[in-house]
Amino acid sequence: MIQSMTGYGKAEAQLQGGKLTVEIRTLNSKSADINIKTSILPKEKDIPVRKKLAERLQRGTIDFFLTYEAGAAEAARPINAEALKAYYNQLMAVRRELPGFTAPGDEANSELLASLLRLPDVVDTKKADAIGEEDWPAVEAAIDEALDHLQAFRSQEGVALYKDVTGRVQTILGLYDEVEKLEGERIEGVKARLLKNLEELSQKPDPARFEQELIFYLEKYDINEEKVRLRQHCRYFMETIDGEPYPGKKLGFIIQEMGREINTTGSKANHAGIQRLVVRMKDELEKIREQSMNIL
Repeated sequence: MIQSMTGYGKAEAQLQGGKLTVEIRTLNSKSADINIKTSILPKEKDIPVRKKLAERLQRGTIDFFLTYEAGAAEAARPINAEALKAYYNQLMAVRRELPGFTAPGDEANSELLASLLRLPDVVDTKKADAIGEEDWPAVEAAIDEALDHLQAFRSQEGVALYKDVTGRVQTILGLYDEVEKLEGERIEGVKARLLKNLEELSQKPDPARFEQELIFYLEKYDINEEKVRLRQHCRYFMETIDGEPYPGKKLGFIIQEMGREINTTGSKANHAGIQRLVVRMKDELEKIREQSMNIL
C-alpha cells in the first residue's frame, strides 16, 4: 500500500540527566531534504542520523527536532560563593563612598541578591552535554520509535490517497466510455453539416464521392488511438500504484501521458457533448495530479 509524504512522529527517552523528546515532521518534496533542527545532537551523530532518516523515509522535506528537559539535579546549578562575595564587597565599597550611605534593608538585600546572581561567573551556567555516549542507545531507540509512528501516520494517509486517486482513474475510464457512445452521433452530425453546406451551395454531390470525402474528413478526427493509449496509461497507473513501494515519481510521468491523450481527444472532439466529457476528465486528472504530489 502506498504512503503519503506527510507525516508526524514523536517519542521520548529518559536519560541520566533528564528527558529527551524526539519529533520528526515530513512534507512532500521531490527528494530527501533533511533539516536537523537542534543544537544538542553530537556532531559525530549528525551523519548517521541523516542516513537513517533518508533510508527510512526515502523522500520529502524532513524536519528533525530534539528537545531536552533537564532533571531537578541538573537544573540546580552550583553558586560560586567567592565570586558572589567579591561582587557584593565591591558594591558595598562603592556605596559607602556615595553621599547619604545607609545599609540596605531586607527588601533591598533581596533585590541586590537577585541582581548579583545574574552577574558573570556567579552561577555555573555551563551546560553539560545533554547526550553522552552512554545515552546514545536510548536516544537511537527513541528515534526509531518516532520513525515508526511517522510511518504509521504516512500509511494511514496513504490509504485515503489510494482510495481517492484510483477512484478518479476509474471515473476517467467511465467518462471515456461515455465518449464512445457519442461517436456515432458525432459522425452523423458531421455528415449532416456537410450536406447542409452543399445544399446551401445548391450542389448535389456524387454519393460515392461524398462518402469517400466524409471518411477522409472523419479520419482527421478519429480518436481510436487516443482511446487505446489512455486506457493503457490508466492500466499502467493501477499496476504501478499497486505494485511498487514508492510509486510517486513514476505516477507523475504516467499522469502527464494521460493528460496528453485527454487533450488530443478534446482537440479532435468536434462535438459539444464530447467536449463536456473532456472537461470533466481534465478536472479529475488535475485532482489526481495534486494528490499524487504527496504520494511517496
